[in-house]
Amino acid sequence: MNIGTWLERAAQVHPDRPALFLGTELVSDYGAFDAAARRLAGGLAAKGVSAGDRVALFMKNVPDYLIAEYAVWYLGAVVVPINAKLHPKEAAWIVENAGAELCFATAELAEGLSAVCACVVIQTGGPDWMTLTQGDPVGHVAHRHPDDLAWLFYTSGTTGRPKGVMITHRMLTTMSLSYQVDCDQIRPDDAALYAAPLSHGAGIYNMMHVLAGARHVFPRSGGFDEIEVLDLAEAFDGTHMFMAPTMVQRLARAAKMQGRNGKGLRTIVYAGGPMYNADIIEAVEILGPVFVQIYGQGECPMGITALSRHDVTDRSHPRWRERLGSVGRAQSAVEVAIGAEDGSLLPAGETGEILVRGDVVMPGYWNNPDATQKTLQGGWLWTGDMGRMDADGYVTLMDRSKDMIISGGTNIYPREVEEALLEHPDIQEVAVVGRPNPEWGEDVVAFVVSDVPLDIAGLDAHCLDRIARFKRPKAYFPLDGLPKNNYGKVLKTDLRDRLARE
Repeated sequence: MNIGTWLERAAQVHPDRPALFLGTELVSDYGAFDAAARRLAGGLAAKGVSAGDRVALFMKNVPDYLIAEYAVWYLGAVVVPINAKLHPKEAAWIVENAGAELCFATAELAEGLSAVCACVVIQTGGPDWMTLTQGDPVGHVAHRHPDDLAWLFYTSGTTGRPKGVMITHRMLTTMSLSYQVDCDQIRPDDAALYAAPLSHGAGIYNMMHVLAGARHVFPRSGGFDEIEVLDLAEAFDGTHMFMAPTMVQRLARAAKMQGRNGKGLRTIVYAGGPMYNADIIEAVEILGPVFVQIYGQGECPMGITALSRHDVTDRSHPRWRERLGSVGRAQSAVEVAIGAEDGSLLPAGETGEILVRGDVVMPGYWNNPDATQKTLQGGWLWTGDMGRMDADGYVTLMDRSKDMIISGGTNIYPREVEEALLEHPDIQEVAVVGRPNPEWGEDVVAFVVSDVPLDIAGLDAHCLDRIARFKRPKAYFPLDGLPKNNYGKVLKTDLRDRLARE
C-alpha cells in the first residue's frame, strides 16, 4: 500500500476539515491539500518523474513541505528528506548519491544548492514551482508494494559520509500504527506542531496525523522558538510535538521563566539522545504529564521501544527512577533483544548491543552492501547502541558502542557518569569521553557547561556519593557549550579530537 493513500482517504471523508496552518492562519483544508498534491504530482509527471524515482526536499518547515511530499508519493516516487540546516555542499552530496531527479528547496536554500549541485533545483513558490502546481492533476494514487521504497533517509553522519537508509511503505505504515498503540491516540481535533526539522523525527510523524485528519501547524519562524511554541500550543490545544531532549529542556525553562505550564500541549514525544532523569523530572513538574519517550534509529525509524506517559510521570513504583532512566519497552511491531559480541542473546540484566527485528526495520542501506551486511546480521538489526534489558522488558540505553570507555579492563558507560554529574546544581550540560592512558587504557574525563567556576573537589565528592570511584572523571574541561550536529546530538568525536590536541 502507498502511504500517500492516507491523505486521499482523509480528503474523501473530511474535505472541509482544516489541515495546514502557518502560525494560526489556515492555509488549506484537507480537500485543498489533496488537490494541491495531485496538481504538483501531475506537474512532476509531465517532467518525467515516475514511480521509483527519487525527489529530494531541501526545505525549511513550511506547509509546502507536506504538499511536495504527498505529491511525490502520489506518483509512487521516493522522498529524499534533507535537513535544512546542512551546508549546500552536504545537501548536494546527498542529492547526487540518491540519484534524485530534482530537488525542491525553499527560497533561502535554493540559490546555494543550485550553485553546487548539478540536479535541477526548484524553488518552492518560484516560477517553476507555480508552473508545476498548475498542471493537470493525477487521478489515482500509484499502487506501491509494501516493500517498495518510500523515504530515502540519510543518517546524520557524525563520522564520515552519511548512509542512505531505505525506508519502505511497510515501515512507515507499521511505525504509524504502532504510534497509536505505544505512544498516543490521535484525535481529529488534535494538532501536530512542527518545530523540529521535518526531514527527521518531526516529519516522519506527519502520516498518522494525516490518517486521523488532524491539523498540521508550521511556526512562522520556521523552526523552534520556545515562546512561539508555547503560544501556538495554547492557541490550538490538543497539540502533539516531537522534540529532541535539548528542545525539551529549553521549552521547560522558558515556560518556568514566564510562569506558564504548557497549556494546550497534549503530547511531546522526545528522542534523539539521552534525556537525563534530572531534566525530565523538571520538565514534568513544569509542563505536566505530556511526555512519551521513544527510541529508534533511521534504520528502524521511531520504532524500537517506547516509555509510556505513565512511566514518565509515575513516582510511586519502587524502581520508578530506574524505569525513567530507561527508553521503555519494545514497541508492538518489533522484537528487541540484547546481543553479545559472538551473536548470542544475553539474559536479563546483562549489558550488550541492542538488537531489533520486525516490520519497521530497514531492508538495507542505499547502494552500500558492505554497510548493510555489517548492520543486518542473523536476522537482527545491530543498532550499535549498548544497553541492558531488565526482567520486565525495560531497556536502558547505555551508550553507543564506540563511546564506551574501557579503563583497566573494565567497561565504563559515559551515560552513568553524565547522569550523576547532572544531579549537581551547578552543571547545565555534560559530556563524558575516554582519554588515552598508557597504563589504564583510558581515563574518564568530562566536558562541562556551567555558569560558575568549577569546584573540582566538590564535583569529585558529588560523584563519589553516587558512582564507583573508578568511574569518576579524572579531569574536567569547562566549555561555553557542547559541540552538536544539526539534530542536536553531542559530537563526542569533536571532544576526542580536542583531547588529542591538548
